[in-house]
Amino acid sequence: MRSSSNVFLAIAGLSSSAAFAPVLGSRGAVKTKTLWSAAATFPRRDVSTTYQLQSASTAKSSTSIGASMPSLSKHCDDDLPLARDAMKFIDSSPDPFHVVETAVDQLKEVGFVEWKDDEEIKNGGKYYFTRNKSTLVAFSVGEGYKPGNGLKIIGSHTDSPNLKVKPYSKRTTAKNGGASGAIQLGVECYGGGLWHTWFDRDLGISGRVFVNDEEKGKIQQKLIKIDRPILRIPNLAIHLQTAKEREAFAVNKEDDLSPILAMAVKDSLTGGSTDDDSTKDEWQKKQEPILLKMLAAELGVETEDIVDFELNLFDVQIASLGGLHSEFVHSARLDNLASCFLSLRGLIDHVKSGGVQDDEDISMIAMFDHEEVGSSSATGAGSPIIGEAVKRINHALGAGADSPILYDRAIQRSLVLSVDQAHAVHPNYASKHEKNHGPVMNGGMVIKRNANQRYATNGVTGLIIRQLAKNAGLPPIQEFVVRNDCGCGSTIGPVISTATGMRAIDMGCPQLSMHSIRETMGVKDFSHGLALFRAFFNDFSAIDSMIEE
Repeated sequence: MRSSSNVFLAIAGLSSSAAFAPVLGSRGAVKTKTLWSAAATFPRRDVSTTYQLQSASTAKSSTSIGASMPSLSKHCDDDLPLARDAMKFIDSSPDPFHVVETAVDQLKEVGFVEWKDDEEIKNGGKYYFTRNKSTLVAFSVGEGYKPGNGLKIIGSHTDSPNLKVKPYSKRTTAKNGGASGAIQLGVECYGGGLWHTWFDRDLGISGRVFVNDEEKGKIQQKLIKIDRPILRIPNLAIHLQTAKEREAFAVNKEDDLSPILAMAVKDSLTGGSTDDDSTKDEWQKKQEPILLKMLAAELGVETEDIVDFELNLFDVQIASLGGLHSEFVHSARLDNLASCFLSLRGLIDHVKSGGVQDDEDISMIAMFDHEEVGSSSATGAGSPIIGEAVKRINHALGAGADSPILYDRAIQRSLVLSVDQAHAVHPNYASKHEKNHGPVMNGGMVIKRNANQRYATNGVTGLIIRQLAKNAGLPPIQEFVVRNDCGCGSTIGPVISTATGMRAIDMGCPQLSMHSIRETMGVKDFSHGLALFRAFFNDFSAIDSMIEE
């Protein structure tokens, strides 16, 4: 009979020599600690190598197509480096916490510094601040900026529909896993996902974990990203469904979406339960034990020191180039990490190109959390974050007693680009689009309009964007409106306008399969978006001043 520890190792596919190591305890005593070295079972992939292989494969396929076939790849070659950068950004950012972390790392590389509430700022400076580690605001102050001048803001959101681990993760109450023998996690649907696309996918887990550090007397927040297929939601075999059940299949979000984490080990093999609940607090008793052990091993902490977490599931398949000529990007979370990436790159390029020296305004990006659930939160677009930032900036730059007047002036001179992905025409469902307003992928950026104010675009803001695109030599801006017999979605544009009084426009890159676990957009639209954002930061004020008030 194997010991309980060896049985646990058998579940993970590990040898005892690879999984146990002496670790110093909090008081210096040496104690044995289980290290879940799951990387031995699921080796980590070299993402950079994968992108290189894709590039080589693309080049090879392009040369073997034949001279008789028109080659779109020649037209896409210049766009591929930017698309690959976007793919890396998305792959490194499976949740809002990692989006912010990835963005902050890139901002720091070009000289942005964190702005604390009590710190001064100056003309020509580059700053950022975060809220809850899931919302980011970054901005550069033009050398010629004066309090009351406007702000050029590109807004996006860091969240995407996904499955989040419930506060009490334990779903399987039976020691042996019940009839299936499987250990599952309790998960909750976040946002409006196409949940049927989550079946039979290789799922990892990411987010943040709160760890009690007794030595420092602090509770630390540690980000975690396990990009190995540790979870799966299997479909029911066709042989176990009637024809009527197959035809009428609808996902029951409570019963059908619980992922399998592992197979349980029966008490008869272990000689009894291996989990001693007497040493756990009430929160830990309601967690799946092997989940906590896995988190602890990944973070290099003790299981009993984990006091809470915010975790979500994600598809571990990395982004890829697709289409005969590599004209598409297939990836998770294009809605809306494509916009986050492009706004970030746009601000960085504005700074690196010397745009701050000639700027009389503030160039800003804002990546909000919770757009997919309505934006009504302390870190959503409906929060006071943007309005408070304008007040703080004006005050820090010496607005003084005139602050209220200068604040109002700054609001009126500002424009927010609410950038969220747009719906491209689906070739199999073209009738779902209004026939004269059907955006296509690789065809350029899309302005979203709705007469009932589901989108914030109006005549002035739409005209500004079209003129910016024209001056930058971009394809004509595409337009999207919904059919009169179809409901209309919304995004952060109306929310920000309502909260701040700023003008706004809703726009984005066209894509297919929005809210699927894996989505598709055009390679060239990354270049279109970046060029437009560069033009926005450089030329907005000049074009805005041409329009009669």
